[in-house]
Amino acid sequence: MTTAQTYLTIPQQGEGLYKEKGSKFIAYAIPVQTVEEVKNIIKDYQKQYYDARHVCYAYMLGPDREEYRANDDGEPSGTAGRPILGQINSRNLTNVLVIVIRYFGGILLGTGGLIVAYKQAASEALEAAGQIEKIVEITHNVYFDYQHMNDIMRIIKEEEATIINNQFHQTCQTTFTVPKAREQRLIQRMTDLRTVKIE
Repeated sequence: MTTAQTYLTIPQQGEGLYKEKGSKFIAYAIPVQTVEEVKNIIKDYQKQYYDARHVCYAYMLGPDREEYRANDDGEPSGTAGRPILGQINSRNLTNVLVIVIRYFGGILLGTGGLIVAYKQAASEALEAAGQIEKIVEITHNVYFDYQHMNDIMRIIKEEEATIINNQFHQTCQTTFTVPKAREQRLIQRMTDLRTVKIE
């Protein structure tokens, strides 16, 4: 159950580049919504940069920032994925994926050097992507008799909800999203109307 009413994310893709001793670290910060989307994007980048030594990444998902993962892709443990995730965390961001692609320059950087490189590349990509605050919105379906149509539409408008889909038959159904902060009041107002069902 989401407790956050707003969250910080990135409005667009950002890119970063960090070079150290011949190694090149190319970073991408990408807005994402689901794990499925994350997996597909990672696959695409692995194909695109098939000649790179490592394709490391970290992501954070959900308004409450509960779903996350960091991957070192063969770099020494904790030297790539964790510093990338650290940059996402330090900005309090969510619904974001950061991928850092490394082309090896022939000189070993050591664990300290790697941590700095992945951190810097990720930081640049996130800076370039910018930040935006979004309102957490919850989706509901409401079922009602035609006679309640005007009441339902008025409540939706007054509580700043957004209609996604309408179906008007004998029983009408409307799918909408409502800002988390207004959800309880909207549900209360709708259930006060007799014969209205909300899920």
